[in-house]
Amino acid sequence: MSDTTANDELLTAEQVATKLHLHIATVWRYVREGKLRAVRLSYKGIRIRQSELDRFLNELETGKDTDEPRARL
Repeated sequence: MSDTTANDELLTAEQVATKLHLHIATVWRYVREGKLRAVRLSYKGIRIRQSELDRFLNELETGKDTDEPRARL
């Protein structure tokens, strides 16, 4: 298993909220605003890749935005 595959574990919005000590509504808002990319499974079902969560946290730590545009769901 490569590092990329291991890093791409799919997390629920609730799991991300728990990891970041945020309310789940805040995670959903970040996804809606395009701050955090997610894979939509259904109307109410999304998953966030661990690698995307790592990118998001790195962006917060460095204060830099990536040059990659983020699509809104």
